[in-house]
Amino acid sequence: MEFAIAIWASHRIALLVRSESVVISETQIVRDVTQAKGFLDQFSPSDQVALLQGDVLLTPQTSTSGGAVTAHIYVPLARPQIWPQVTNYSRWTQFFPNIVHSEVLETVKTATQRYRRLYQVGHKGFMVLTAQVEIYLRVVETVCEGIQFRLERGTFSHFAADLHLQDFNQGTLLSYSVQAAPTIPVPGFLIEQAMKIDLPGNMKQMRRVLCARCGVA
Repeated sequence: MEFAIAIWASHRIALLVRSESVVISETQIVRDVTQAKGFLDQFSPSDQVALLQGDVLLTPQTSTSGGAVTAHIYVPLARPQIWPQVTNYSRWTQFFPNIVHSEVLETVKTATQRYRRLYQVGHKGFMVLTAQVEIYLRVVETVCEGIQFRLERGTFSHFAADLHLQDFNQGTLLSYSVQAAPTIPVPGFLIEQAMKIDLPGNMKQMRRVLCARCGVA
């Protein structure tokens, strides 16, 4: 009898665990769908059509100094297909042609966080600067969701960028937000204007490289 009760109890526990997993999975799905809808609500139906047709949408951001812009582009790939490519930081020279060198210096692990230290070099014409620039960044990743780039030191007095991945249609919406202010005095509107000129081409180049890697036209 005790053996039978033990078997019944073990089956009951297994069923409860499986049921709880289903609930958690359903809750996660609802949360993800709600977040996706909230994020996409910022785009009008015509904007969403434009994105699916391959356009790059730019949205200005507020910044106390320098320039700040977010660029959005649709990529016909799932997030797990994109993630290993955008976290291969040496490949950013292929994504953004103005970046001529991109290298991970080290991966740092502490009790509370894990981040990478990234060194990048940009050539003439990078962010309205007319000489070679270099920048050291702290990079924090949230798997398949986003990457934060934060300035440690370099040619900028302020630099911050975020790459966000969001499910959209049958693929992924990539949103790249950047804020920058060089150490030399340059009006913020000129920096923002340069970003608006450079970012669409950079984002389309990123999409070409990502798709080519996965054999998608």
